[in-house]
Amino acid sequence: MTEAERAAAIEAGRLLFAGPCDFFFGAQQLGQLPPSGLPEIAFAGRSNVGKSSLINATTGRKALARASSEPGRTKQLNFFNLADRLVLVDMPGYGFAKAAKAVKEDWQGMMFDYLRGRPTLARVMLLLDARVEIKQNDREAMALLNRAAVVFQVVLTKCDSVGPRKLEDKLAEVRKLTGDFAAAHPDILVTSSESGLGMEELRATLAAFGNPAV
Repeated sequence: MTEAERAAAIEAGRLLFAGPCDFFFGAQQLGQLPPSGLPEIAFAGRSNVGKSSLINATTGRKALARASSEPGRTKQLNFFNLADRLVLVDMPGYGFAKAAKAVKEDWQGMMFDYLRGRPTLARVMLLLDARVEIKQNDREAMALLNRAAVVFQVVLTKCDSVGPRKLEDKLAEVRKLTGDFAAAHPDILVTSSESGLGMEELRATLAAFGNPAV
């Protein structure tokens, strides 16, 4: 991508995310999903990885997506309409250690059915905390996405808390891991909801999937 193309993509992202963004639907069961319409980008990740914070930072809103005070409490797919051009989907966090086995199995079943059967789902942004080691349930989530044949792209969160050397090591580790999955997108996004690091690039990436402005 040339500098001119990058600048144009970043501007397109800025314009899209400057528009209105509102919660419009929450679904706890597949039968409750809203009708397919606009392209959808889903955000997935372990509990406490910073999904809600990232969605809020990306959209420039403080409380659009609400983080539960108790990890693992969010059990539904939350849908947000972005300027009538794109839908952002906040998926329940996975890997909460105290969650009952039935809850974990239900998450895997419902999420897999959503991922496999949603025709408007364009990509899943899989969030990983740059500060901590990659967990087994992260690998399992990648395998689930791969089985569902849904393209997923890793987004490293909380990168402002990691030094340059450790960040490079983390990027190398993620590249090696995602290389095992055909559905993994090769580009890894480096972000921080706190400092704003990587927000322009994330918005530009997401804007590429949105419907054209009317």
